[in-house]
Amino acid sequence: MVLRKKIVDLAKMVGGLTGAINKIDENAPEYYSLAAVLTDEQADLALVMGLRKPRTIEYMAEKFGRSVEETYKIAMEIAQIGVFKVYHDENNKELFMVQIFAPGILEMMVNNKEMCEAHPEVARAFEQYTRERISHIAPNLPMGTGMMRVIPIESAIEGNTKSVSYEEISYYLDKYDTFSVSDCSCRRSRRLLNQGCGHLETDMCIQMGSGAEYYIRTGRARQVTREEVKEILKRAEENGLMHQMPNIEGLGDSAAICNCCSCSCFAMRVATLFNAPDAIRSNYGAEVNSENCVACGQCVENCPTNALKLGQRLCSKIPLKKEEYKTVRNHKWTEKDWNEDYRDNRKNVDENGTAPCKTACPAHIAVQGYIKLASQGRYKEALELIKKENPFPAVCGRICPRSCESECTRGDIDTPIAIDEIKKFIADRELNEKDRFVPKKRNDYGKKIAIVGAGPAGLACAYYLAIDGYKVTVFEKQPKLGGMLTMGIPSFRLEKNVIDAEIEILRIMGVEFKTGVEVGKDITLAELRKEGYKGFYLAIGAQAGRKIGIDGEDAQNVLTGVEFLRDVALGKGIETTGNVVVIGGGNVAIDVARTTTRTGAQTVNMFCLENAKEMPALPEEIEEAEHENIIINNSWGPVRIVTENGKVTGVEFKKCVSVFDENHRFAPKFDENEIKIVSADYVILSVGQSIDWGNLLDGTKVALNKNNTAVADNLTYQTGEPDIFVGGDAFTGPRFAIDAIAAGKQAATSLHRAVNEGQSLTYGRDRREYRSFDKNNIVVEGFDTTPRQRAGHNTNNEHTFKDTRITFTEEQMKKETERCLGCGAVQVDTYMCIGCGQCTTKCKFDAIHLIKKYDNFAPVFEKLPVQVAKYAVKRTGKIIAESVKSVFGK
Repeated sequence: MVLRKKIVDLAKMVGGLTGAINKIDENAPEYYSLAAVLTDEQADLALVMGLRKPRTIEYMAEKFGRSVEETYKIAMEIAQIGVFKVYHDENNKELFMVQIFAPGILEMMVNNKEMCEAHPEVARAFEQYTRERISHIAPNLPMGTGMMRVIPIESAIEGNTKSVSYEEISYYLDKYDTFSVSDCSCRRSRRLLNQGCGHLETDMCIQMGSGAEYYIRTGRARQVTREEVKEILKRAEENGLMHQMPNIEGLGDSAAICNCCSCSCFAMRVATLFNAPDAIRSNYGAEVNSENCVACGQCVENCPTNALKLGQRLCSKIPLKKEEYKTVRNHKWTEKDWNEDYRDNRKNVDENGTAPCKTACPAHIAVQGYIKLASQGRYKEALELIKKENPFPAVCGRICPRSCESECTRGDIDTPIAIDEIKKFIADRELNEKDRFVPKKRNDYGKKIAIVGAGPAGLACAYYLAIDGYKVTVFEKQPKLGGMLTMGIPSFRLEKNVIDAEIEILRIMGVEFKTGVEVGKDITLAELRKEGYKGFYLAIGAQAGRKIGIDGEDAQNVLTGVEFLRDVALGKGIETTGNVVVIGGGNVAIDVARTTTRTGAQTVNMFCLENAKEMPALPEEIEEAEHENIIINNSWGPVRIVTENGKVTGVEFKKCVSVFDENHRFAPKFDENEIKIVSADYVILSVGQSIDWGNLLDGTKVALNKNNTAVADNLTYQTGEPDIFVGGDAFTGPRFAIDAIAAGKQAATSLHRAVNEGQSLTYGRDRREYRSFDKNNIVVEGFDTTPRQRAGHNTNNEHTFKDTRITFTEEQMKKETERCLGCGAVQVDTYMCIGCGQCTTKCKFDAIHLIKKYDNFAPVFEKLPVQVAKYAVKRTGKIIAESVKSVFGK
């Protein structure tokens, strides 16, 4: 391939600090992007300009050897492309200028939307240039002299007496009179490369002064007011974005404010990919007050450089190890020192682990955080914090298996914190219209998404999609919403007004519900696509019962537990008079047995294979069943159902010696000599649930496993059909509601990315990987021995369908919160922290602040080489010293 000389020369001219030495061939990003959009004539005019030299059209015409009129026409064409900036100076003189390639030309080219869509190689060049060319420069840039630099979120440094005006966004908003907003050029480039991260692209980059004039004039942006700029910045911050500014014009001068994320921003790669954060950091760094910190994780999830991680606050018997690693300040830096997988390998927890409660919760709710807020009487904020991970805290406060309590560190001292009772107290505010928490709509994407199944997974997915302004429709084949919450859990455990109150919030948020509609039968997925639905979440649950393959199970009055509970919930007038035998030992079997006592049973016997210790039902469930005179028969397995004239009369059981083999696989063994027959008028099989897909998957590429669960990606829940996602029991098999809720939130993240073109389902995604600290290594002496508070029971509601359990009083709740040990706290990697301040906007506990640590500012671009040279000498000395130290020791 013969290179075009004028394009080669221009590529070298705009190449910035290393332009003269950059290798320019057909694969050089400067070359192929400019060659795609510029003629030789246009390149020739650009070359006569020089780099970063404001020129009048008269000067340009003279040097170009053309008339002013002809030169002006070509110059405006180049400005439209994005290689020239055209603007008026303070004397209203029109000027043209060639900026460096990045930040500068590349952003302007990418923000020519039509050209960039027609020439995706421009987007590719933006990514390649800022990776290949900057990789060599990044380690050698003095602190704060990167081409782009972080400017703190202003609320994070308000009142800081050491701050100077140039470090505050308000300084720039006051300095300029003209503002515009364009789409984010980095995220547009990533999208065109199918590498998008799902963060906001539209109306995210702010231009000011002459930059705004150019962007408005060439149609790259729309003009906005100063107040609109403030609203855009606020929205960006609420969406987890931080701010950077071009850093090449000298102290107190810049043409733009960028709202950046670490997963798409090219300038951020100086820190995240090249591990050289000094170049772009602000003069501030985050510090944590561990006494105030409750390890809620909000700052961790929003930290752009993964500098914050959840750790341990309690003292250790053996000092904790701190991860040590090289830094660019005193080591020779090569590609081996980069973090190539920075968009995929974020960690929420440091190497020593964090609070067991947050780790154990399937949704990783900020338990320690909402307990602290409740202790301070900040109930609505506590509710808001819970609902960041679980939209149905009032429901879960009544039915959750409480894995957080099982792992609670306090349990190693005396008894675990009554976490669920505290949550229930907070969440009961959802039942009161004036106290409930309805989240603010964060965005307005507006695309239609269909959710099939109104159980906990589907409802959770709808909730989080609605926050982002999607038009969500939930299709439910039953006449009532809630799935197994409504039709699988009896009212004496979960009263229906509780479910209804939390579903009502989804209605307020704009979610539409269609009951009595079976997708696949009444309407197909293909038909929904034609109606404009862009994505689908199949969350049908495990709503069918299971039989066990013994003689007589098809006889009259033999039922499955799931179907029995559903018929009772739907008010079908079910009666179970006489003797009832329930086969099964889980929580659902307990629910079935207790329900039969309310539908006419005189005696209720439960039989299960497991012995009393192995029985899967929760201890309190067993206790409540026994309180209602239900007889639990452990270690018995059904052989056959005895019938007479097609109707059940009893069940034959055989004694079970063991349920599991040495590898804990299900392999029951029986004593052939110990058999008994139990008389029964009704037999209810509650030995698990199955999934009934009906015709839902007809015509799709969704595959099924042997157990009838859907085949999907474990992280994204995407099936073999790109726009179909699956979750909850239909993916995992039967689990708890909180597991389904956690899956629903993750599905919402996937659907958001899937229905927006060019977004990766994985880049920048929180993997939700948590681990607990070593409880054997913590010091637990010296804590008080305040006993656990106990919730009361309303005996008037016994043997009815009303819940007998009473919520804590405020006094009980406050006493219980005082028992929390406050196990976790956030740890700061001071090297990786870039001082953006995003963490401070998420903290409700006054636990993290930005502290002024440096006083470095970049010179105008033309003077930067001098600073780089001085820094290189100092850094080389440090590298030599570190090398000597590593050889000879301290």
